[in-house]
Amino acid sequence: MYHVTNIYTPKRLNCPLHSLLVISTDTSNQAENIKMETPDAETPPPTGNAARLAIMELANMISVPMSLNAVVRLNVADAIWQNGSNKPLSAAEIIPLILPSGAGDPENLQRILRMLTSYGVFNEHIISGDTLQRRYSLTEIGKTLVTDENGLSYGAYVLQHHQEELMKAWAVVHEAVVDSSTEPFVKANGGETAYSLYGKKPEMNDLMLKAMSGVTVPFMKVVLEGYDGFNGVERLVDVGGSAGDCLRMILQKHSHIKEGVNFDLPEVVAKAPKIDGVSHVGGDMFNSIPNGDAIFMKWILTTWTDDEVKAIMTNCFKAIPTGGKLIACEPVLPDETNDSHRTRALLEGDIFVMTIYRAKGKHRTEEEYCQLGKSAGFKSFQAIYIDHFYTLLEFGK
Repeated sequence: MYHVTNIYTPKRLNCPLHSLLVISTDTSNQAENIKMETPDAETPPPTGNAARLAIMELANMISVPMSLNAVVRLNVADAIWQNGSNKPLSAAEIIPLILPSGAGDPENLQRILRMLTSYGVFNEHIISGDTLQRRYSLTEIGKTLVTDENGLSYGAYVLQHHQEELMKAWAVVHEAVVDSSTEPFVKANGGETAYSLYGKKPEMNDLMLKAMSGVTVPFMKVVLEGYDGFNGVERLVDVGGSAGDCLRMILQKHSHIKEGVNFDLPEVVAKAPKIDGVSHVGGDMFNSIPNGDAIFMKWILTTWTDDEVKAIMTNCFKAIPTGGKLIACEPVLPDETNDSHRTRALLEGDIFVMTIYRAKGKHRTEEEYCQLGKSAGFKSFQAIYIDHFYTLLEFGK
């Protein structure tokens, strides 16, 4: 069962619409841990040699995501997992599973596995003898890279973030500081935005869609198990719903919803598959949004400026009746910065948005979302912490 805790924090947030809900998978202190705005213990900042070591680690940090990218490309996680056995294997034993030709360099693979072990992706099993032997199995982090029965994993998410066109933008991210009108991705890719390249390069677009599905499906399972905000809704509109995956899952869980509307750009919905109970509607959310009892969106507001977000939310407000709601799933930044994994993931994601999508698109705090909702006309706001990365934001009319 889910443990629900209502917390109202008027001293921290000034927005009069605000309330806070934390939903957890157990009855312990896990609910509060979902927010993780405060590290478990104060760690003194490094000094002297430790400080120099820390900056060397940061300078070489690129080796982490690129090594992760390598093991995903090589299907190492699936090779170790082998239908659930997760048997510890040496690099030499992994090589023929990922490169059937028999070619390959087990020493270089072991170097990559050792480094990722230090970041918790693999377990290292050392066998002593005449020569030291190392074998590797998957940790819980590593298991997120295993392909499931639907062909999905977080592996596509890793690959999507490291496509050549995206990588070029990181070399000019400083330009967004020098000139506020500069878009790093556009500057690095001959004037093309990421979305325009997705439209021109099917392989980029397919990987992006697969990456989003790999992240969306586990998140939506958590939402559908612990969130009751779809109760009473008969017509649900998913703004920016792409292929309609979220709507399909929502309608399967909530049979009382009579109609789902998948709303996206005409060229996007033209390729969307047929889904029972779902109509695909093409249009522009900056012009108008189809009417519904409630509007759902996931990772839409993040990539737009404050003025653009207000315009989107205003159109959402117009499209729902009194008593209706906008349900937005977005990364929400903590008010204070710390070194927790959650805070780092959110802040890193914020810089990813700035570099790849929009320099003025951004992750926002609860307060910022609350104020944007108020400016669009909404009368109530609730932040629901149900996932370690995404937060459900309810705006009531």
